[in-house]
Amino acid sequence: MELKDKVVLITGSTRGIGNATALAFLRAGSKVILHGRHSLSAEEGEKLKYFQDNYTFITADLANPDDVQQLADSAWQAYGHIDVVVNNAGMNKDKLLVAMKQSDFDDVINVNLRGTFLLTKAILKKMYKQKSGCFVNITSVVGIHGNVGQANYAASKAGIIGLTKTVAQEGALRGIRSNAVAPGMIASYMTAALSERNQKRIVDQIPLKRLGKPEEVAQAVLFLAQNDYMTGQTIVIDGGMTI
Repeated sequence: MELKDKVVLITGSTRGIGNATALAFLRAGSKVILHGRHSLSAEEGEKLKYFQDNYTFITADLANPDDVQQLADSAWQAYGHIDVVVNNAGMNKDKLLVAMKQSDFDDVINVNLRGTFLLTKAILKKMYKQKSGCFVNITSVVGIHGNVGQANYAASKAGIIGLTKTVAQEGALRGIRSNAVAPGMIASYMTAALSERNQKRIVDQIPLKRLGKPEEVAQAVLFLAQNDYMTGQTIVIDGGMTI
């Protein structure tokens, strides 16, 4: 896929991996539909000022099925079609399993997994008619290996991997691909909030001895969008942490 002038919808694209991915697609000449739960801040808008003719922004709560459908419809109408969907938006509510409330589990599943399912379903129906398209889902190494205190998050991310493979199989006959990226520890507002001791402990477990950069995950997303013979795969980007 040549990315110039392709239309790309990226959920959760106001910061972190989603924002880095949006900027990467914009630099490649794509038309990008950004999404967030709230409007862009002045700082976020400043990053995008050089691309103001090539992007649009839509707010939606992915925990609300009606919002998800409206996001799908509005995004499609923005440019008349969509070539790539990056399901990136997510949340976490970490607790040990025995202390986790059902609401903690449901909230994470509803945004991370159900939101991805609903948006994928809505866009997939439209892509079937154009007989082309590509999904790139952001999962996590936690969805592959599990992690203490993240039963809800791990379940949601493991579910995304299963969903990715199923969409790859169902979409293949209509020229639609589906892949996933599983980041490890990536520098973000969440890792920045960790104590220096905890950050060091994490880095010590990574063979490359550093946290990943959002831009490094974005590179993998663009690769999966461009490679027309790759589908049903999950690329792990974790500095060797899960070797």
